[in-house]
Amino acid sequence: MSSSCSSILSSMPLFALLIACLMGASMGGDFLQDFDITWGDQRAKILNGGKLLTLSLDKDSGSGFRSKNEYLFGRIDMQIKLVSGNSAGTVTTFYLSSQGSTHDEIDFEFLGNVTGEPYIMHTNVFSQGKGNKEQQFHLWFDPTKAFHTYSIVWNQQRIIFLVDNIPIRVFHNSESIGVPFPTKQPMRIYSSLWNADDWATRGGLVKTDWTQAPFTASYRNFNTNACVWSPGSSCTSTSPNSVQDSSWQAQALDASGRNRLRWVQQKYMIYNYCTDLKRFPQGIPAECKRSRFL
Repeated sequence: MSSSCSSILSSMPLFALLIACLMGASMGGDFLQDFDITWGDQRAKILNGGKLLTLSLDKDSGSGFRSKNEYLFGRIDMQIKLVSGNSAGTVTTFYLSSQGSTHDEIDFEFLGNVTGEPYIMHTNVFSQGKGNKEQQFHLWFDPTKAFHTYSIVWNQQRIIFLVDNIPIRVFHNSESIGVPFPTKQPMRIYSSLWNADDWATRGGLVKTDWTQAPFTASYRNFNTNACVWSPGSSCTSTSPNSVQDSSWQAQALDASGRNRLRWVQQKYMIYNYCTDLKRFPQGIPAECKRSRFL
């Protein structure tokens, strides 16, 4: 990031940031216009005039794409239909990330499984190159039968992970107690489909069945209500409706949202780093001492 943008962000109060860092929006956006295929040769395809993107994986390679824009805070929505059938060993990802050894990252990863067994949805947050903040879930539906919407809300106060607009996780800004939080590095949207059968399914015990290849995941109807960043300048707006669509700037959970979060975490969470006392014998991380339902 340029020093001018960093200084603006570090000194700017939230209200001023709302004015200078207006929101860009892409409703049901165009993959041809807004994304680049970054690897996989012909395994990644943009179809239907830019309205649909598919990634495929075979024994030789997976595939992936990334956004042309970088974003500094916003709401990102993507509809995804995951690999069907025996998807054991495969990982489908949707995440935000900056670059470098001290990068920031906000992750959705979907770990495949054998036919009839549920996917594991893996979430994580990295700041200044450090992650280790994993929470994992089963889903309350079959994510291979239809498209479902996976969303990241990222503002100065918190990160909210949502599935079909139901909150599944909130990661609060706890910089006041020394916990790093992504606030200064612009991030691109990334997605990929790749083979990870050394760890993805039952810790690597179940390998990818290549007789089922190619494996395919599909993407559509992405939406970005976000602060679009460019080098040497503050974030700029590409939408005339930026004030109308700026609710993500201070988005939090109301009572209904907290109830839905509690429902998901009580019924579908299968791993939470905050309760893994074997992993943290000296005590749980500082941010875990705050209620996860706030």
